[in-house]
Amino acid sequence: MPRLTKIYTKTGDAGTTALGGGQRVPKDTLRVAVYGTVDELNSQIGVALAYGLCERLQTVLPTIQNELFDVGSDLCFLEADKVKYKLPQIEARHVKKLEELIDEMNEVVGTLQNFILPGGAPGSAHLHVARTVCRRAEREATTLAREEGIGAQVLPYLNRLSDALFVMARFENHRRQVPEPLWKPGT
Repeated sequence: MPRLTKIYTKTGDAGTTALGGGQRVPKDTLRVAVYGTVDELNSQIGVALAYGLCERLQTVLPTIQNELFDVGSDLCFLEADKVKYKLPQIEARHVKKLEELIDEMNEVVGTLQNFILPGGAPGSAHLHVARTVCRRAEREATTLAREEGIGAQVLPYLNRLSDALFVMARFENHRRQVPEPLWKPGT
């Protein structure tokens, strides 16, 4: 478990940051941007939780937040450095767990009859924001994966998580008995 004894180090004042393996890189490199977006996603989930979600979502989202720290850990280390350090990794079992959650919640909310707009209950709206941040993280990670190695399950995990967040937003509206805002084309 990392210990943070000092919050500011002044080592980033020139616009660089250290990757997990110690390499100094510019703060605007793609790798740093991707794990920064994953951190933003985690914060958006925290906001949704702070607004007060239904009990089922309160039980699953903290686990997902911890898994997102594992995704960030994976992304802040170069593949060569992962051999040296014992890092938590996202595995196929994490992706499968998200698929099972999606199936469970879809059983409750049913199939979509129309496109829905982000919104409804406050927690649902925040989950939709988290979903869009997750999609951005997935796009950025896809670009990074073309240039450098990343963990094999990072992309599948982000893809499933964005789907799960969509279904969670629907589930929250359902539990709160708030109608889903429907898209009305051409209005």
